[in-house]
Amino acid sequence: MKRRVVLAGLAGFSLAACASTAGRIGPDGLPLPQVYNISAQEPGDIQFRMLDSINALRQAAGVPPVELDAKLNAAAATHARDMSIQNRPWLFGSDGSSPLDRARRVGFEGRVLGENISESYETELETLAAWMNQNDTRAVVLDPNARRIGFSWFQEEAGKLWWTLTVGSDPAEIQPIQSTAQITTPV
Repeated sequence: MKRRVVLAGLAGFSLAACASTAGRIGPDGLPLPQVYNISAQEPGDIQFRMLDSINALRQAAGVPPVELDAKLNAAAATHARDMSIQNRPWLFGSDGSSPLDRARRVGFEGRVLGENISESYETELETLAAWMNQNDTRAVVLDPNARRIGFSWFQEEAGKLWWTLTVGSDPAEIQPIQSTAQITTPV
C-alpha cells in the first residue's frame, strides 16, 4: 500500500512538472507581470502592511514612527478615486483642491506635510520602493515632523491602481504661527 501511495505521488509530481508555463513565462525566460487585484477583504491588510513598511524605513532613518489616521485615509481615498476620474496622477483634485484642502474637508486638524501619488499596476510595497528611490517622494515618507499618515487607493476594473499617501503632523503638536509683524496701538 505504501508503495502505491509513493508511486501515485511521483506520478502526480511528474505530471505537474509537465504542466505548461505558457502565459506565465515570457520569451526572455522572465516571469510575465501579473495584475495585482485587490479584494474587498484586503483594505486593512494593505494599509497596515504599508504602515509597517513605512515605520521600518523611518526607524532605519532615525525618525519617529507614524500612525494611520482615519481622516487622512478618507482624504487619500477621495483623491485616489478623483485621479482615476481625471485619468492623470497629480496633486490637484478635479475641483482644484490641494492636499491641504482635502485634509481640511475631512476634519484633519494637523498640518499636511506632503502627499505622494502613483498611477501603476504595482503593489503597495513596489510603489513604496519607487517612492523611496526619488528624493522628493522619499522626503515625504521620511519627514521627521510626520506623525500621521493616510494611505488609500482606487483600482480600476482593468487593474490599474491609483495610490495616494498623505502625510501630516500630530494635531496635538500644532503650534500657532507667530507673526513677525509689529502691532502698535495709538496712544
